[in-house]
Amino acid sequence: MALTGGQAGDCPQAPGLLRRHLRAGQAVLADRAYDADYVRVQIGQAGAQAVIPGKKNRTIRLEHEAEIYKDRNQIERAINGMKRFRAVATRFDKRAANYFATCCLIAALTWL
Repeated sequence: MALTGGQAGDCPQAPGLLRRHLRAGQAVLADRAYDADYVRVQIGQAGAQAVIPGKKNRTIRLEHEAEIYKDRNQIERAINGMKRFRAVATRFDKRAANYFATCCLIAALTWL
């Protein structure tokens, strides 16, 4: 999990997160926001499978495993479950470190 500013994009955060957690034989499920060649290359170099649908404006269409991609809805439901907590949904904490700690705690409670 990484905490960024509200204006930060998703894709620039991917290399750092993948570097720490990516293992051979895994499938990386991500939405179209992560459809970048450098992300796909990093996933491929680690021996994992990129299950990322291509953006509409991609000149070369890339296929993805639709059946595996369906499992991404579990991730979305977990994140939406975290948003039931007021402190996460409204970003109530003034300090980023406190907000990140709250998110980690609620994520642990949600995933138990």
